[in-house]
Amino acid sequence: MAVDTRPRPAVGHLPETPTARVDAAVGELAERKQRWAELDIERRIEYLRGLSQGTLRVARGQIEAAAAAQGVPFASTAAGEEWLGGPYVSLRTIRLLTRTLESIRDTGTPPIDPDDVRVRANGRVAVRVFPGSLLDRLLYSGFDAEVWMQSEVTPDNLTDNAAAFYRQPTPRGKVALVLGAGNVSSIGPLDAVQKLFAEGQVVLLKLNPVNEYLGPFIEDAFSTLVRDGYFRVVYGGAEVGSYLTRHPGIDEIHVTGSDRTHDAIVFGPGEEGAARKAANRPLLDKRITSELGNVSPVILVPGEWSRADLRFHAENVATQMVQNAGFNCNACKVIVTHRHWPQRRAFMDALRDVLRSLPERPAYYPGAEERYDRFLNAHPGSEVLGRRRPGFLPPALMPDLDPAARDLPAFQSESFCAITGETALGGVDAAEFLARAVEFCNGTLHGTLNACIVVDPKSRRRLGPALDEALEALRYGSIAINHWPALSYGLGSTTWGAYPGHTLDDIQSGIGVVHNTLLFDRPEKSVIDGPFRVTPKPPWFVTHKRGAEVGARLTELEADPALAKVPGVVLAALRG
Repeated sequence: MAVDTRPRPAVGHLPETPTARVDAAVGELAERKQRWAELDIERRIEYLRGLSQGTLRVARGQIEAAAAAQGVPFASTAAGEEWLGGPYVSLRTIRLLTRTLESIRDTGTPPIDPDDVRVRANGRVAVRVFPGSLLDRLLYSGFDAEVWMQSEVTPDNLTDNAAAFYRQPTPRGKVALVLGAGNVSSIGPLDAVQKLFAEGQVVLLKLNPVNEYLGPFIEDAFSTLVRDGYFRVVYGGAEVGSYLTRHPGIDEIHVTGSDRTHDAIVFGPGEEGAARKAANRPLLDKRITSELGNVSPVILVPGEWSRADLRFHAENVATQMVQNAGFNCNACKVIVTHRHWPQRRAFMDALRDVLRSLPERPAYYPGAEERYDRFLNAHPGSEVLGRRRPGFLPPALMPDLDPAARDLPAFQSESFCAITGETALGGVDAAEFLARAVEFCNGTLHGTLNACIVVDPKSRRRLGPALDEALEALRYGSIAINHWPALSYGLGSTTWGAYPGHTLDDIQSGIGVVHNTLLFDRPEKSVIDGPFRVTPKPPWFVTHKRGAEVGARLTELEADPALAKVPGVVLAALRG
């Protein structure tokens, strides 16, 4: 099935769902929640296949709407980001989850190959989850990913710690409220997929007003689930969300957003809410899971880099800063460098050059200008790398931040716009620097969602076991070597969420994971390892000239994997 190429107009503002209709939607879901919990797995697989077809069917119209809403051309690199962060990752996750349910149907367990299971030096279990196919190896040559398990998991009980919902003899139906994020189009739908197919719950999705225009496309894609009463979408702002979180018909809640939004839901707003949080007295007696962002670090291990190396990783870090105009929970917020690295200045100058060369794009997310100014004003010496005008915010750097100033906003708050800090640490060599960087990230930066380590092959060999020790010690839910940890969001087989252990009164980056299509119950973190440099240029780079074309081709490939489609993807990527 090909992507629909018929032109469709962008969807404008949608009216708030009246309270009576909200109540009716919750009631309809409540009536069907037990039926869904007990549904035959073959029927679930059919729903997933229908969802895949629906997601492809609406893909082009969805991208047109997103491009119009964000003020970017349909064929631009920015629109390519929408393909990759929207229908592509949705289709990939749906496909992999379908494969898992087919394996549970046929064998009783997810498709975990014993050859992909290893015990690390510390005795913990790691499962290789990527590449999972010949197509993966062709398209992502040199990339590898593992999910590292919590201490209770052993090779012998691994399958007993996977797919918990499908091991229940008599599952209890529940209504889940998913509060969708306003920045990335796949977040809300994939959070709903998590609740529906991983946890066996019917779903009410409330969209964020920022991207509520996606609603008709989502309802179309989920049409069979809507028809049969297992999925509903409602619209509105904070008042609708607050009403729903306290609705007696809602059994569980999943939030994607900020820790402030989470705390307002759990403890209430204002001084009373702060007092409740201090006393750990939640307003709600419901299970609440969440993904709440991060002050994401990129650690640059010192080495001897060529001019091409410097340029590649300047583009790599710039992508992590400004993709989606910086409105990403996993955006690079602090660059951690070695104070005595001879190429520190050369790298930062290369990064400045890349940032200055990027086309301007609208700062479409509400509050961006206020946050941008607040961070600039709080950090003297900040650099604005471009021309600022109303509605447009050029990238900005806050260099030479004092790592001992733990309370700096750059370290404690997610700016959620295209502004990033840089700080330098000491160390007699790369190994000592890396150990200090781990201590700094764990002890100073807010959040535990994702982190990146960039290390060249020679330095990696010199580090020896120090790199694995750093990966072990970093308390982040996803860690990527040499590439943007957003890959952990996009691969589907990896987990996406905070490092485990947070509580409602100290939420940091949240509780629980999503995606995780092998349905591991006790993951600790996902670790992605990629080459120091790759050719052709990754399509997610903001400097890729054919991002929209590659994104569209990858979307079609995920909807119907076939080796014959690979040359078209590669040719488009090479032109970037």
